[in-house]
Amino acid sequence: MSRRSSERWAQRGIPGQVAVDVLVPTCDRPAELAVTLAGLAGQSDPDFGVIISDQSRDAPGWEHPAAAAMVRVLEAEGRPVTLLRHLPRQGLAEHRQFLLEQSAADKCLFLDDDVWLEPGSLDRLSSALDELRCGFVGMAPQGLSYLDDRRPDQTEVFEAWEGPVQAERIRPNRPEFRRWPLHSAANLSHLSLDLSLQPGQWVPYRVAWLGGCTLYRRDALVESGGFTFWRGLPPNHAGEDVLAQWQVMERFGGAGILPSGAVHLESPTTVGDRSVEAFDVVLNHERPSTDREGL
Repeated sequence: MSRRSSERWAQRGIPGQVAVDVLVPTCDRPAELAVTLAGLAGQSDPDFGVIISDQSRDAPGWEHPAAAAMVRVLEAEGRPVTLLRHLPRQGLAEHRQFLLEQSAADKCLFLDDDVWLEPGSLDRLSSALDELRCGFVGMAPQGLSYLDDRRPDQTEVFEAWEGPVQAERIRPNRPEFRRWPLHSAANLSHLSLDLSLQPGQWVPYRVAWLGGCTLYRRDALVESGGFTFWRGLPPNHAGEDVLAQWQVMERFGGAGILPSGAVHLESPTTVGDRSVEAFDVVLNHERPSTDREGL
């Protein structure tokens, strides 16, 4: 177990090299950030560091007593924590690109500031990425207030990966795009129960994209362009993670992982204006022949 337990919390020194950088963009969510960090404090393996980039209007979220306490816990456990203020705001994609540029680990987990991870989730994601050898794997966050809300019409598109994960091209008018409702409500929790998954067992499945908790091979994300497309977007965009994942999937493939140990805190969104989708802007700048190819 890479996590330092309580009998060694007073030990000084943190590892210089980690297997995973957990990248947390945050803005005006100190309470949610504290819960997110508490989930990370419960992860045992692999070695990881945490990089938090804050764009709050007032004090950064890590100054909230609960969040500050979780930063201390992570550091006592031997996890390096980097706290960064990144202003002015230039949009979600620019913020993610900034975080990516701070990362040096072979794997990077983009974790939203309103997602709690079940103990063991990071290890499961990391092991899956090693075994599948694709560009990314992820756990779509579950809204546990929906556990009594079964949606079979949304889960009927579920399709497990059989054999190696392959590269895929996703576009709004392709059949693969219809997978997106899989990640609504608590659909993945219901699917995991229906599949009778046992402790330690996981299943990769086909996705349209994954939001909130996505572990990338850092080289695959960088080679696919990362979030550098931010320069062509207005600051008030959304869907930047969708576009970045589509770019990775085209070259390296990507997969969701069941069961999902990611829990959405169901707090109100801080992205009030979703009138501009990143893929609408960027993909409309592709070469004119794409329409004739039926993409």
